[in-house]
Amino acid sequence: MKVVIACDHGGFELKEIVKKHLIASGHFVNDIGTYNIESVDYPDYGKKAAEMVAKGEVEKGIVICGTGIGISLAANKVSGIRCALCTNEYMAKMSRLHNDANMLSLGNRVIGTGIALEIVDVFLNTEFEGGRHANRVNKIMEIEK
Repeated sequence: MKVVIACDHGGFELKEIVKKHLIASGHFVNDIGTYNIESVDYPDYGKKAAEMVAKGEVEKGIVICGTGIGISLAANKVSGIRCALCTNEYMAKMSRLHNDANMLSLGNRVIGTGIALEIVDVFLNTEFEGGRHANRVNKIMEIEK
């Protein structure tokens, strides 16, 4: 799967770990930064990653900041994006099954590495259930219009 990954300085450490895990799992990873712990603005990275997902350049996106909140808010401002901030595997599973989330947000300062990698795996390996949920996702997308 083609995945874009991005972070701000607060998410850099976890981004590097997630990126290595994704590559080891056979995914193609487009790392669009940041590439160190120097202070940067998370909206810039959330927006850029979300635009790649929205344009179909990649299948899924993963964004990381200190809490996951700010970068997910930025990503969700891009039309066509459903970025889910997940702190456990159940949230990741349901974000895909019921909400067809196309981006995952993680908080480096909120969850441990092991949980983060499990969340990533569940998110990327869970398919959208469709059915009654498709109508609800369509209603969410209509709000953008």
